[in-house]
Amino acid sequence: MRIALILALALSASPALAQKRVITAARMIDVLEGKVVEHPAIFVDDDGRITGVADARTVRWSSDVQHIDLGNRTILPGLIDMHVHLDSLAEVGGYNSLEYTDSFWSMVAVRNARAMLDAGFTTVRNVGSDAFNDVGLKQAIEGGFAEGPRIVPAAHALGATGGHCDSTFLPPSLETPQEGVADGEQGLRYQVRRQRKYGAEVIKVCATGGVFSRNTEPGQQQLSEAELRAIADEAHQWGLKVAAHAHGGSGIKAAIRAGIDTIEHASLVDDEGIKLAAARKEPVWFSMDIYNTDYTQSEGAKNGVLEDNLRKDREVAQIQRDNFRKAHAAGVRMVFGSDAGVMPHGQVGGQFKVMVQYGMTPMQAIQAATRNGAQALGREKDVGAIAMGRLADIIAVDGDPLANVRELESVDVVIKGGVTVKDVR
Repeated sequence: MRIALILALALSASPALAQKRVITAARMIDVLEGKVVEHPAIFVDDDGRITGVADARTVRWSSDVQHIDLGNRTILPGLIDMHVHLDSLAEVGGYNSLEYTDSFWSMVAVRNARAMLDAGFTTVRNVGSDAFNDVGLKQAIEGGFAEGPRIVPAAHALGATGGHCDSTFLPPSLETPQEGVADGEQGLRYQVRRQRKYGAEVIKVCATGGVFSRNTEPGQQQLSEAELRAIADEAHQWGLKVAAHAHGGSGIKAAIRAGIDTIEHASLVDDEGIKLAAARKEPVWFSMDIYNTDYTQSEGAKNGVLEDNLRKDREVAQIQRDNFRKAHAAGVRMVFGSDAGVMPHGQVGGQFKVMVQYGMTPMQAIQAATRNGAQALGREKDVGAIAMGRLADIIAVDGDPLANVRELESVDVVIKGGVTVKDVR
């Protein structure tokens, strides 16, 4: 703390600080150390990075430094959701989607991105979109043409013919070639290269069947371990991580053995799969969306979701939640993943209470959505903590989320890169 204080004092005395900022609040959650810091003062440079963290009761800054005083609030790092679909709408299910033109989905993605940002999620990993919508939206946000979180895009998800990531709702006469769909190791290696070529920064692959596809069951393994290993090897060669949609036990274990980096859903994981995940030398992370079924079961039929999809959702929901508890207790590394798009994007903060209900402490749930997410992304120098050198992505809530994690369902202030993008105090 003394080094940070000296640095902050030196920076505050420098003429170069004219347009820089200092952010203060009553308390800060330090997710790296797992503790609360009282009266923090966070110094931010013109590039939106944190240059120092000090004690606001002892440090001073010059009058030309912009002071953002968040008062008697708790601040914590901007949240990270590792599993979203920005160009999907929970409110439009089943065949109702055919009422809309193709470009409709890129338009709603802009609204959904803003909703995620307002919910406190300053970084999201978009694991599968149509028409490279997530890549285009990322470019629009970075260019200042739209407002939203930092996006890690996957472009089109990879999958087997007839599998969860293929188009399974239409007859052959209406079928068109599907981006990302391939069979065999070479075909899937090509799809890795193709998605990366057009902007993917992570590769998404469907290892098993799914809940919201047609003619697939969640437990079905749909790619062989050799195919999954080819995808992982190819992606890692290009410096990309891989996320595997995997509900079924055999597909989960094949993905872990193949070197996949994150397992999405992990609903039907068995004891052997949990042991494999906990013991693997190279980290593997579980991203388990254990909240959205509350929405899908209450609103899905009204939104047009087919009964067969709702049936699968009901069958896996409680099993997934129980396995979340088991995996966490066994020491499996966990990140926050909501599957936003299956439920409305602005409601994803509701997952924190379910994570706590099924075994995590509030601190662990927050760390899953901050520190752990940054580690799983390989972006610890940029996001996931309020720490020197990282981007000043900061949120503030009125109460204490360590006492009541539901405080994270209603975020008062969102700061992205040192700039306030939401303030409803």
